[in-house]
Amino acid sequence: MKEVDITAGKITLKGNLEVPKDAKGIVVFAHGSGSSRFSPRNNFVAGELNKSGLATLLMDLLTEEEEAIDIQTAHLRFDIDLLADRLVQTKEWLLKQPDTKNLKVGYFGSSTGGGAALVAAAKDHSIKAVVSRGGRPDLAGAGALGKVQCPTLLIVGGNDEPVIGMNKDAMGKMKCEVKLEIVKGATHLFEEPGKLEEVARLASEWFKKYLG
Repeated sequence: MKEVDITAGKITLKGNLEVPKDAKGIVVFAHGSGSSRFSPRNNFVAGELNKSGLATLLMDLLTEEEEAIDIQTAHLRFDIDLLADRLVQTKEWLLKQPDTKNLKVGYFGSSTGGGAALVAAAKDHSIKAVVSRGGRPDLAGAGALGKVQCPTLLIVGGNDEPVIGMNKDAMGKMKCEVKLEIVKGATHLFEEPGKLEEVARLASEWFKKYLG
């Protein structure tokens, strides 16, 4: 893993990049509100994706200065269009790097990051796949959901009642290939034994199918 500086418009974002030998695809992680590229859950999933031969980029969608403001106001973490634009700019950055320029790109979004990943995929039809973990696809809005073209996997905990409903509603607005996986016995953060492993398995299978 190496730390990278990602140029996104006029700002620079921090990321952790891992590119296994012979990787054919890369998964960009969009973390949830109040989280970062050091999220233990996303790092675990990324490690499992690396084992299956996929490259990963865990990144902070806000700068350090923005993060400090957001801790006080909590408004930037819900600025889905801002976060989505940064995901699109990150994909453009990847296309300029020697070790990632030929890789197919997918997004893995968690919580509010799930909404941002779907808006980014709606804006950029070169994205090959999206996986949302405990995501808030409702935050993407009906207009964006209807424009997503890539295969999308929605993973929700079986005990995460409100979010199950939000994901089912979002599916009804989507025209692309979309699948809902409900992990029995899991809550929003998939902290129960074996549940995050199930998320990683489902995500690996989805991304290997569409990025491999």
